[in-house]
Amino acid sequence: DVQLQASGGGLVQAGGSLRLSCAASGFTFDDYAIGWIRQPPGKDREAVSCISIRDGRTYYVDSVKGRFTLSSDNAKNSVYLQMNSLKPEDTALYYCVAGPRCTEVDQHRGQGTQVTVSS
Repeated sequence: DVQLQASGGGLVQAGGSLRLSCAASGFTFDDYAIGWIRQPPGKDREAVSCISIRDGRTYYVDSVKGRFTLSSDNAKNSVYLQMNSLKPEDTALYYCVAGPRCTEVDQHRGQGTQVTVSS
């Protein structure tokens, strides 16, 4: 049973930083891609970032490039999204997702963690 446990959200002022964590279990970590999607209030979901665990390649939506960094700790079956220079428009419910590749990463989804950036 695939489980994705997200944590690390919170309230931060614009320009601040947060680090989201996602602990994965129930599947072979190395065979998957792990990512984050977010849903701002009243808006559609948006793919934020993804990492292919097998080869370490990372992908980012343009709006977070240079500010967010996604990494993995394969020994802990975990990924981490370091979010710097946060903006109010980053406010959203962030979900950890997993799939066979980054183009199909939203096949399994954990509970969301709220990120709120105040101006």
